[in-house]
Amino acid sequence: MSELMKEWEKIVTQYSKDAASQQKFWTKYYSKEKDVYEQLLTEPVEVVTGTVKELADKYGIEPAIMLGFLDGINESIKEPNPIEELEADSVVTIDIDLEKLYYNMVAARADWLYNLPQWDNLLSEERRKELYKAQKSSTTVVKGKKIGRNDPCPCGSGKKYKFCCGRNK
Repeated sequence: MSELMKEWEKIVTQYSKDAASQQKFWTKYYSKEKDVYEQLLTEPVEVVTGTVKELADKYGIEPAIMLGFLDGINESIKEPNPIEELEADSVVTIDIDLEKLYYNMVAARADWLYNLPQWDNLLSEERRKELYKAQKSSTTVVKGKKIGRNDPCPCGSGKKYKFCCGRNK
């Protein structure tokens, strides 16, 4: 694990000791995260490359916070960065897969991000609704039809369920 990752984990851990400081930290972090996304999602969306420190300076955050941001966006970029190995001088590339990013923002319940006005120019409202619906339905548990005791057994034996697999043994 890199020194930068240890620093990020230390920051997160120090604020997780009580609910008030934890909430204050994450509220501040989410505000910074939103600022970075507002800049990243300007049209046209470009591939961003630089060292972790250069990107941190560009977006006005500390390198450890930038690492936390990179960790969050990593599943939504075309070539994921090796987050655990990154140091301040490591070169990273942020090449966003917009549909995947939107989908993952919905999955994270990050409405402050998936409702950003920048999305209006990047994905059609119809496509965003499709991605939203797809993500929400992916977490819905669908139960199969209940097998009645007098129904044919689903194992294919031809017997009634109660005399086959549904028998109390």
